Amino acid sequence: MRDPYEVLGVPRNATAAAIKSAYRKLAKKHHPDSNKNDPKAAARFAEINSANEIVGDEEKRKQFDRGEIDGEGKPRFQGFPGAGAGGRAGPGGFETFSFRTGGGQGGGTQGFEDILNSMFGGAARGGARRGPSTFDFDAGGIGVDLDLTVSMTVSLEEAVNGAEKRVRLPTGKELNVKIPAGVQPGQQIRLKGQGETAPGHPPGDLLIAVQIAPHPFFKVDGSDLRVELPITLYEAVLGGKVRVPTLGSAVELSIPKNTSSGRTFRLKGKGMPRPAGTVGDLFVTIRIMLPDGNDAELEALMQKWKDKHPYNPRSDLS
Repeated sequence: MRDPYEVLGVPRNATAAAIKSAYRKLAKKHHPDSNKNDPKAAARFAEINSANEIVGDEEKRKQFDRGEIDGEGKPRFQGFPGAGAGGRAGPGGFETFSFRTGGGQGGGTQGFEDILNSMFGGAARGGARRGPSTFDFDAGGIGVDLDLTVSMTVSLEEAVNGAEKRVRLPTGKELNVKIPAGVQPGQQIRLKGQGETAPGHPPGDLLIAVQIAPHPFFKVDGSDLRVELPITLYEAVLGGKVRVPTLGSAVELSIPKNTSSGRTFRLKGKGMPRPAGTVGDLFVTIRIMLPDGNDAELEALMQKWKDKHPYNPRSDLS
């Protein structure tokens, strides 16, 4: 993955607010729903979300800036513990070691057997034999973990409806993975035998940890969804029907007269699929929005109304 700062188009010293603003603009511009005729939109959207998961998180951003994790959030190799005397820093912070295979002293080099003893607590001492350039080892019961774990970010729509995504493994191999409908954030998908391999061992498994990308206006709350719905002042006072977005087609919601900002309505069955086969709900919270700019006529109307109908909605707070 590219440098997350480069993906979001912000400098490395950008403030958290600037990063958040850049992410929102890019997410809105490249959301698959707004680019249905662009087959690359979903990939760009996923890349933007992955970049935001790194530099939009204070702790992960510090780890990335220190070189502890890469652009995908994976730990970078920091060298073997205690390797200062026998190794030197190479490109990218990796440790470069020189080994003597003849068993002699000097030159600041370290015997290969000594390296093994320091790594495996002497387990390889009895099983190594000296030779010009060939070494045989007895694993001595050392466990071999051949499972691979990778993360994958999907859009909310892909999580709900299911999708087929292509994932690139650390080995360079690429696979098409079917994302089941109703996948939950943090859920793992296991692909048997698609992990790493080693002689004398069965292949490991591939574990894909699924994350759901932030949506421009829906928020995931378990199997429920939440959305803020802006309405006009006159819709709040007079009532009426307004269209509400859902994961499917938009629906009409009846707003009663004198609806206050913050009132929440529940739309049953418009949320996320549940494992049991049921579906969560969509909670719609009203936000009253005034027109942009100054409106002398509206101000005069409100002043007249205020003089005739004063009231204090904060009386319970005193």
